[in-house]
Amino acid sequence: MEQVLSRRSQEPRVAMTSPVRVARTAGVFYLVVAVFGAFAQIVRVRIYAPGDPSTTAENVVANAGLVRLSVMADLVQATFMVFVVMALYRLLRHVNKNVAQAMVILVAVSVAITSLNMVHQFGAVLVATEPSYATAFGADGSQALVLLLLDLQHYGYLIAQIFFGLWLFPLGLLAYRSNLFPRPLGVLLMLATAAYLTDVALQFLAPDLASSVSPLVLVPVVILAEVSMLGYLLIKGVKAPRPADTQTPAHDTVVAP
Repeated sequence: MEQVLSRRSQEPRVAMTSPVRVARTAGVFYLVVAVFGAFAQIVRVRIYAPGDPSTTAENVVANAGLVRLSVMADLVQATFMVFVVMALYRLLRHVNKNVAQAMVILVAVSVAITSLNMVHQFGAVLVATEPSYATAFGADGSQALVLLLLDLQHYGYLIAQIFFGLWLFPLGLLAYRSNLFPRPLGVLLMLATAAYLTDVALQFLAPDLASSVSPLVLVPVVILAEVSMLGYLLIKGVKAPRPADTQTPAHDTVVAP
């Protein structure tokens, strides 16, 4: 009996990382991104009055604490976005490693731009609330500077949106090919890329058209795609494998002596 136990103890032990667990972890991180990102954007919409420096500056002064929280919320969501893509890379790299790496790179670029861009928003708070800026530039000058900084933040956010839209294409492609997610969800994610990029182009080239088209056509596509992916990750995790798909990807298996 002891010899049998000894032989069994010497056999390789295979530790399995459940794809469902990895997917739901990504879903939790994605939920943090959604909640904090939504809060940050709601605050910005509340304080930012394009073309109106006086109203914008007054809004920033009246809501300075919220604006500061908005900055922190965006930094938190950007950090957790890195965790999201790391988990999804672990889940999907067996499908196509090059595509998965492209997904990570695009998120990294988006996160870097988003984080650096918060300097503009925080600068607007400083100019609006520090009396030294009003003394140096005058009341009108400091108000104009607050608006300029928030204008820069707005367009910097759109630049980050290019890469935040692009990362959804490799994600959608990997999801489509992986058999871990419904194929329509993969297609929807790839369509969201087109919606993001179209919105950015319209915002820069034809802002009046963007204000009419984006809320009715483009934004619903993006929201549907990302909410669907978030919900699937949290609720389902991944699809139950079919008999032909029961082989475990190599990267999900760790052999311990």
